[in-house]
Amino acid sequence: MDIVILAVVIAVVVLGALGGLIVGSRRKKQLPPPPPAAPDITAPPAEPHVGDEAETPREEPRRTIEEVDLPDGSAPVVVEEPPAEAPEIEIPEPTAGRLIRLRARLSRSQNALGKGLLTLLSREHLDEDTWEEIEDTLLTADVGVQPTQELVERLRERVKVLGTRTPDELRTLLREELITLVGPDMDRAVKTEPEDRKPGIVMVVGVNGTGKTTTTGKLARVLVADGQSVVLGAADTFRAAAADQLQTWGERVGAHTVRGPEGGDPASVAFDAVKEGKEMGANVVLIDTAGRLHTKTGLMDELGKVKRVAEKQAPVDEVLLVLDATTGQNGLVQARVFAEVVDITGIVLTKLDGTAKGGIVVAVQRELGVPVKLVGLGEGADDLAPFEPEAFVDALIGD
Repeated sequence: MDIVILAVVIAVVVLGALGGLIVGSRRKKQLPPPPPAAPDITAPPAEPHVGDEAETPREEPRRTIEEVDLPDGSAPVVVEEPPAEAPEIEIPEPTAGRLIRLRARLSRSQNALGKGLLTLLSREHLDEDTWEEIEDTLLTADVGVQPTQELVERLRERVKVLGTRTPDELRTLLREELITLVGPDMDRAVKTEPEDRKPGIVMVVGVNGTGKTTTTGKLARVLVADGQSVVLGAADTFRAAAADQLQTWGERVGAHTVRGPEGGDPASVAFDAVKEGKEMGANVVLIDTAGRLHTKTGLMDELGKVKRVAEKQAPVDEVLLVLDATTGQNGLVQARVFAEVVDITGIVLTKLDGTAKGGIVVAVQRELGVPVKLVGLGEGADDLAPFEPEAFVDALIGD
């Protein structure tokens, strides 16, 4: 029995020793790091609920619906717009002596003719070569063949009789001959005041690009500056915005504009313009016609129709042909065709301050047998001037 007890005790001791060895070996091994702790998440502050930050409501007087005035719905609410401002009426500058005031613009581009002639005439010996140079100078200035030959013939005769040729004598001689060539005795007044009736009727014709509508507006300013009341007829119904352009010119000087629908009958507009001019007691009716292409017979025939229809109200007193002076001799072709359709009574030369040559004044008068009555000398509103032969020649030969 004792032996059994002793064996049990030894077994227990051995088992205890083995257990201690196993535990010691495990402590010597490196244990893995512990897993990271979950981060602390701070919850965002709660959003304030409605009214949390509002101030304490105050006591205010309130009205019941019975105390509030409501619209009864019987009449619509009308919003008044500010009245449109009437355009300011301009007072054009007087036309008397206007060409003299605008002489500087003319002389800048024109006096090469006069100075060239004076230089040639001042040569000591005027041989045939010199006279040919004088002819070339005149032809280059668009004077025309026949007027050039006449002027050279008179100059040769007077220089021969004169004998001595001082600068002052030559200037006086050339001035007198040029004025004679331009035609000082031609009636250049625009016929706007017939003796037996009112209003005077003026038609303005010309091809596209000559400044016809602008010239009509400027002519209205000329007439208003001379104390006449004007009605404008916008019979150019084919060109976009032509009627608007003419009406703007009229509003500046207080002239009434009669217009029709775009693309409408030009003759009916002309008829209505003359009719309204008579009813209003106006002094002058200006009719702006379409910029006819002179190569299209049908359009030229329609221009004649405009004149015939307008004359059912009153005779047309003046037909002004607007020519671009820079076109030179080409303008004579236009003038010739227009003269066959309507009786041209006067010429308006525009852009005479540009590259135009002054001799066109002489050439176009000879071609049509009618005078140049007005000249355009710039882009300004008051740059249309009655033509004055003496002032024109003075600008040609310079000071």
